[in-house]
Amino acid sequence: MSHHTHSATLLIACPDKKGLVAAIANFLMTYNANIMHADQHQDRSENLFLMRIEWSLEGFTLPMESFAAAFAPIAQEHAMTWRVSLSTRKPRMAIFVSRYEHCLVDLLHRWRIGELECDIPLIISNHEDCRRIAEFNGIPYHVIPVSRDNKAQAEAEQFRLMEEAEVDLIVLARYMQVLSHTFVERYPNRIINIHHSFLPAFDGAKPYHRAFARGVKLIGATSHYVTEDLDEGPIIEQEVTRISHRDDVEDLVQKGRDLEKVVLSRAVRWHLDDRILSYNNKTVIFD
Repeated sequence: MSHHTHSATLLIACPDKKGLVAAIANFLMTYNANIMHADQHQDRSENLFLMRIEWSLEGFTLPMESFAAAFAPIAQEHAMTWRVSLSTRKPRMAIFVSRYEHCLVDLLHRWRIGELECDIPLIISNHEDCRRIAEFNGIPYHVIPVSRDNKAQAEAEQFRLMEEAEVDLIVLARYMQVLSHTFVERYPNRIINIHHSFLPAFDGAKPYHRAFARGVKLIGATSHYVTEDLDEGPIIEQEVTRISHRDDVEDLVQKGRDLEKVVLSRAVRWHLDDRILSYNNKTVIFD
């Protein structure tokens, strides 16, 4: 479900204890908030409280530029990490792609029909292959070849383009390059990857070939946030499909493509809607 026209969304994580929901709701009610959605989760093993709350800004008497200062005392009292976002500000998303175009095409289609509420100021690739798709959608397409020798320079150019475009989120739509530690550190929980396997099985390269060799009966796809450890970041969404001994590697690849598109687009939509809280290499996806 997309954001309402003028709303704010608050995401909170803090040590669990009694009275947290009341403290947050009472704070918002002080300023005449009309709460539209509220969802919470307690992780008992970590003693953590996690919450997403969305309210209408119509009739809300606290100017949003003053929100941080007003909310700070409650946040400090309960040791909260939190962030607030406004539905009026569309996130800016960069898409990285190599040669496989299915995830890119799917994302752009969903963006065009309004399913993904964001701006896409640029697409970055290490190959020319997808330029026509970008041009059809009116999005600038930048080819930056990457090799072992020029990786640092290539990433410096990518950083420059993304800073210029004020990018909030990076989506790796089958971008077949490993990002450096510097890159990943720069965008924590802001890079979403699609891995063509049901992680943690068959991480790294050629997972369909390895799944075929292993004789698995299910193949999957996994969207996750990118961390320094390859394919080990917090998992956002997964999906599987059944296969049989009759399927060869090409069949696995074909069936996998359908999974990859759906799993990536769900993860991107949930991120754009501020539905994901990440902690301890896990995620909570709020309703």
